[in-house]
Amino acid sequence: MIIHKTAHQISLMREAAQIVSRTLGLIAKHMHEGITPVYLDKLAEEYIVSQNAIPGFKGLYGCPSTLLISVNEQVVHGLPTNRPFQSGDIVSVDCGAKFKGYYGDHAYTFEIGEVKEEVKKLLETTKECLYLGIEACRTGNRIGDIGFAIQEHAEKNGYGVVRDLVGHGLGKKLHEDPQVPNYGRKRSGKRIKNGLTIAIEPMINLGTEKVRQLEDNWTIVTLDGKPSAHFEHDVAVVDGEPVILSTFDYIYEVLDKQK
Repeated sequence: MIIHKTAHQISLMREAAQIVSRTLGLIAKHMHEGITPVYLDKLAEEYIVSQNAIPGFKGLYGCPSTLLISVNEQVVHGLPTNRPFQSGDIVSVDCGAKFKGYYGDHAYTFEIGEVKEEVKKLLETTKECLYLGIEACRTGNRIGDIGFAIQEHAEKNGYGVVRDLVGHGLGKKLHEDPQVPNYGRKRSGKRIKNGLTIAIEPMINLGTEKVRQLEDNWTIVTLDGKPSAHFEHDVAVVDGEPVILSTFDYIYEVLDKQK
């Protein structure tokens, strides 16, 4: 059952999402060659707690960490390790926080040092897919319109759209109805109504859309070992239009200073 939110509930969800956004901005400052995922995980947990929030992932479904950090061919759900980042890596950081009873959950894929042009293009296209999906999240449309917009743009650029993992509703639970696939048919699925709150998160692969899970029972990797990109925003439908509750601005502020 889809739980449509009131204006007050959406304002609380924006606060939760913004805590995650600021956390990712902090992570951006430390996203360098030689840094380890374990170090970033500690930073994120300390910051989220300092904001009177609770790490959204840690302990949920047995998750051992605050961040899920997926490098190169890892699609999502990568557990933090002590392997230092190397130039050429791409690093997806997925973060959640619970604030005043509501979850924020979003993700960004970072570049470390000199990244291949074909991989840069993958990241650029995946981010475009995210915003095309968000644009389709409006009254008059259905959930399938979101997936269609994402799939069409990814596949016309020659990329694989992951089928085994999807976006989701968001609220007092990290995962609520509806599921929000990154593929689909126009005019299919549940109607989009005011008060809908969802996490839209394209996971797009340089090669095949097929994935597998590693023996840690968490990390998902591409079947062909090629890189994967992941970007995610929290979105509410207000007055018929999509409103992005999270922001990449804190990340962009850091990255602009590093240019």
